[in-house]
Amino acid sequence: MTGRKVVVLTGAGISAESGVPTFRDSDGLWEGHRAEDVATPEAFEHQPSVVQGFYDARRAALAHVEPNPAHLALARLEEALGDDLLVVTQNVDDLHERAGSTRVVHMHGELLSALCVGCRGRSRWAGDLSDHPPCPRCGSAELRPDIVWFGEVPYAMDRIIEALHRCDLFVSIGTSGAVYPAAGFVQSAVTAGAHTLELNLLPSEGSHLFEESRLGPAGVLVPAWVSELLDGAR
Repeated sequence: MTGRKVVVLTGAGISAESGVPTFRDSDGLWEGHRAEDVATPEAFEHQPSVVQGFYDARRAALAHVEPNPAHLALARLEEALGDDLLVVTQNVDDLHERAGSTRVVHMHGELLSALCVGCRGRSRWAGDLSDHPPCPRCGSAELRPDIVWFGEVPYAMDRIIEALHRCDLFVSIGTSGAVYPAAGFVQSAVTAGAHTLELNLLPSEGSHLFEESRLGPAGVLVPAWVSELLDGAR
């Protein structure tokens, strides 16, 4: 496996198996809110207390979930591949990191981070934001969730696109295939000549774009795939 570069994209499906709710399931409302009502700059402008409360609750809920076998398997893969693996996640939880992964890009931001509207600084944050705490960097009381909302540009796109253009294997885990730009990553990988694999509970909207698709729970499929990959490298 030395020198073979792997990019893994993870979505809500991998965290759902740890008990993290997802907007796109049939029960995808969080405390009665639509995603559009709490995940846009306009929503924050018009009802900041509702938006802050929503993310304060999600942040607090992280204490009640744990990484599952899929997260742990990806951490094991990183131990073997090192810098040849990049995990790009659409998820805003910290389950990859708690499982042991370090090469993780949170393209949609992180719950455990706050973004200052004033200085644009990003700070690690574990508490509430509803009570208007000061920014650790500039002191202004203008902190918001460090989440990429609808209409905003995802983080680290240059790094992600470069990795996709250089990868030999692209694997998508637990994604709907409905949200861009992540939904287009498979096409970038195909253009680069990479092998593409989807691991998902159900076929995604982009399943037809992958060379191979395996259906089932991430907690089963991902450990099996990682073992297969590592065993094949020996």
